[in-house]
Amino acid sequence: MSAQPATTPEQQAPGDPGSPDGLKAGLKNRHLSMIAIGGVIGAGLFVGSSAGIAKAGPGILVSYALVGLMVVFVMRMLGEMSAANPTSGSFSAYADRALGRWAGFSIGWLYWFFWVVVLAVEATAGAKILEGWWPAVPQWGWALIVMVVLTATNLVSVGSYGEFEFWFAGIKVVAIAAFIVVGGLAVFGVLPHSDNEGAGLSHLTDHGGFLPNGPGAILTGVLLVVFSFMGSEIVTLAAGESEDPQRAVTKATNSVIWRIAVFYLGSIFVVVTLLPWDAKAIADDGSYVAALDSIGIPHAGDIMNVIVLTAVLSCLNSGLYTASRMAFSLGQRGDAPAAFARTNSRGVPAAAILGSVVFGFVAVWFNYQWPDTVFTFLLNSSGAVALFVWLVICFSQLRMRGIILRENPEKLIVRMWLFPYLTWATIAMISFVLVYMLTDKDGREQVILSALVAALVVAFALARDRLAAGRAVDPAAPSDASAKETAAP
Repeated sequence: MSAQPATTPEQQAPGDPGSPDGLKAGLKNRHLSMIAIGGVIGAGLFVGSSAGIAKAGPGILVSYALVGLMVVFVMRMLGEMSAANPTSGSFSAYADRALGRWAGFSIGWLYWFFWVVVLAVEATAGAKILEGWWPAVPQWGWALIVMVVLTATNLVSVGSYGEFEFWFAGIKVVAIAAFIVVGGLAVFGVLPHSDNEGAGLSHLTDHGGFLPNGPGAILTGVLLVVFSFMGSEIVTLAAGESEDPQRAVTKATNSVIWRIAVFYLGSIFVVVTLLPWDAKAIADDGSYVAALDSIGIPHAGDIMNVIVLTAVLSCLNSGLYTASRMAFSLGQRGDAPAAFARTNSRGVPAAAILGSVVFGFVAVWFNYQWPDTVFTFLLNSSGAVALFVWLVICFSQLRMRGIILRENPEKLIVRMWLFPYLTWATIAMISFVLVYMLTDKDGREQVILSALVAALVVAFALARDRLAAGRAVDPAAPSDASAKETAAP
């Protein structure tokens, strides 16, 4: 299929650049529901929460609640724009319309860069687990296998991506739900044969209080957990390929509160009430393995490895899908190679998928060749992109509300609460996190490098737009004065 012609902001409906786009509605409502639920459960929740607990103690619950509130607001804003006009470009397309071509170009490519780096991170993490089970295959071999399998899955059809993600997300949801139920029974002393008689709400205050390291540790906890929420926005990209995009986006937006409350706050609450926050097992084995061990669940480490591997594969699958759809949208708007905007007979943007996975393979290679230099640079230079994306969503929604009301008010089905005050409050919250990251050594490097990369991309976008505007003036066209002279007898 040939590439769709790029549209201009003046020709587009609000937030609807590039439509019709050649993609097929291959995602069913059950796919979208599970993508929305599973999108907030990343591997970071399972393997990264122990560091947050070590820094903030039981107060990590407040850290998760603050970040969760921020994500709820951002998703509400994105839901408002996506319900009005679902598109594969999501926030990049809305920024294109609301803030200018430079904004859509910049945040689209930064987001794509973020996800191709994530592909390498998750492929390596999954390969380590698989190598532990089957050491005969080297780690790089497992990384290659999982990348190839999931690339093939995405190339078959969007429905195959959705089916894989449905089951990946389903396993994560069942695992978290079972953990909360079993752990909750142990906390309240009603789990038969539990080995943890000391479990209970007293753990929240008995070991130095609820904030053993002081109120400032809550902010440190925020820095450690904020990036585990990245992925909530994927459902708004996928909605454009679903049976009922508007319904899917509305449902996902309205359910984000309970998803965060149950999966993040619920599971972390169970961990810090089953064990003292400073238990050595949390630091040594990880928070979830330690919690399961404490109540006598056999083979807790193996069980958690299976769940983490599922989360990693889910992230890989969604990351490849997300990067390819963003590349596809950029191609449609003339911001990426035209080949990226083409779809095959199955409605799959094959070139965008292969282009994204090639860079993912390059990042994997960097990870094995220069893990402490080149790959660390890639990680740090993409580290704060998630926060940049959220900021762009906020600023876009400030402008898009007026555009939608002016052009298609009947499409304003999902509304951001207390507009524009909560939007500005969310901008302030995200900005505060970015500034606070500058006080942390690792966070400072991420913010500075990510900002430098973002500045380079924005500068390129502005220069490109300026050059394009210059080309729009035809130098061969006669001026008014010369035309008059030519017409004079």
